[in-house]
Amino acid sequence: MPASPSTARAINDRLALRLLQQEGPLTAGQLKQLTGLSRPTVADLVERLGTAGLITVVGESGEQRRGPNARLYGIVAGRAHLAALDVRTEGVFVLVSDLLGRVLAEASVPIGGDTGTGPAVEQAVAAVERTAKEAGADRLHTVGIGAPGLIDPATGDLRDSGGLPAWHRSLAAALQERLPGARVTVENETNLAALAEQREGVARDRDTFVLLWLGHGVGAAVVLDGTLRRGASGGTGEIGFLPVPGTGSLPSATDCDGGFHSLAGAAAIGSLAADCGLPVPATMDGPGAAVVVREAVTKAASAAPGDGSATTASGVPSASAVSGGGSAEVVSGVPSASMVSGGGSAEVVSGVPSASMVSGGGSVEVVPGVPGVPSASAVSGDGSVAAASVVPSVLASAAPGDPSPAAASGARPASAAPGDRSATTGPGAQTARPVSGADAASAVAGTDPASAVSGVAPTQPVSGALPASAVPGDHPAGRFLHLLADRIAVGVASVVAVLDPGCVVLGGEAGQAGGAVLAGLVEERLRRMSPLRTQVRASTLGGSAVLRGALLTARDRAQDELFAPPGPS
Repeated sequence: MPASPSTARAINDRLALRLLQQEGPLTAGQLKQLTGLSRPTVADLVERLGTAGLITVVGESGEQRRGPNARLYGIVAGRAHLAALDVRTEGVFVLVSDLLGRVLAEASVPIGGDTGTGPAVEQAVAAVERTAKEAGADRLHTVGIGAPGLIDPATGDLRDSGGLPAWHRSLAAALQERLPGARVTVENETNLAALAEQREGVARDRDTFVLLWLGHGVGAAVVLDGTLRRGASGGTGEIGFLPVPGTGSLPSATDCDGGFHSLAGAAAIGSLAADCGLPVPATMDGPGAAVVVREAVTKAASAAPGDGSATTASGVPSASAVSGGGSAEVVSGVPSASMVSGGGSAEVVSGVPSASMVSGGGSVEVVPGVPGVPSASAVSGDGSVAAASVVPSVLASAAPGDPSPAAASGARPASAAPGDRSATTGPGAQTARPVSGADAASAVAGTDPASAVSGVAPTQPVSGALPASAVPGDHPAGRFLHLLADRIAVGVASVVAVLDPGCVVLGGEAGQAGGAVLAGLVEERLRRMSPLRTQVRASTLGGSAVLRGALLTARDRAQDELFAPPGPS
């Protein structure tokens, strides 16, 4: 049955608006070409959308730059203002944008753990109001919130989780009360990070993938056939509760201590680094874990024997990393002259570091706290590994593959409550990086989550990754990376065995800091442990993914409503 004229007009309007959102300003001729509609139909819809206040002339195009055919039409960005919040255990990040998602103002507010529920909620709400005022927004159309914890699929509200601050559960209702007319939605932070990676990050070419969050805590988000899967109770991805060998105990329904987070949480990463003789920050939250991992990558590259080729996971190689005719590849920015000596060269790679990190050998290691799980660090001379028990024979066999882009290292508190990926609470939690760690985050990612969102979109990862045999297992930093990769691979292998996602993104502050080096090590182990081919990639969004995901969902909801055809009169 053919669509009615009104339905056809609504479909055409939505199509044109989506194209203007995706492509930017377009002429009527370009809209005709992209939509396949006739010239009169395009002219009608342009007039209709202009009258509705949704689009306007924003400039001219073409050599003549005059006349109706040269007019560029764009969405009226100021038609609505949006807010996005990344709620952490010890504070909140806020940004306000226009309808196109362009960030107009941002702020971060620390909230102490001893702050009562009422005062904490007031601080968070006041921060949103101040940021909106700074952005010049008279009112907010839609507010998207990312928070640790389980979201009730029936009500859309945060469920009561023992380890989470009570003010988290009260924030949405308070915002709804103080911002009349605003649409307020709450989503689990790891899920939002996955949506951001799918739309703007390293998973843009994947309909099916799993995001493993490695920040203050650990968590996972599952996207199957292009759709985010939340599960019957909203708890899909509570990987912190996953029982794993070597933790000495089993997790409980209220505490994930003894689960996977005990191997890959921030506290565990700090302990592992200390055991390997590496310096550890006083605060082992997400940014703290990222500092440890990043420094290990840099030091391992510097210590690797060979031609001096070195790549850092996130930016600038140390001067000692490139000498004797070697080369340096940098993720972003330009290496200084001191980084390249002895006739070497430097190559800038915008995005994710290339595979040519380091080379060398080492000896077989056993993961501390994971008896029987050998380190694929391996690799002495011919790159072979002798295995032990437990997950061993698989780790020990199989030829090392050619891992692909990726990265990661992660974090998580020693114990916590369901749905919380924070440090102070438990299981399956994702970020919970305290706002007080913003300075450390800047050291890791160059900026805080709010300002990172307003930056340029990340580039695609460079294909290929570092073989395990290239990281020197006999150096403290290299040994740490091998052992950390062993731990992460245990959790990833379990996810792969059940879901067969084909791609795992290592996200969060620590995941981003590990870059292609750690991701390559994890992928190499995965090839040994599983017959299911799985690519491991490093997030380019890092800790900012939650805030970006919250903004994207707020923008989608606002546009769905504003771009909808008017109801029957």
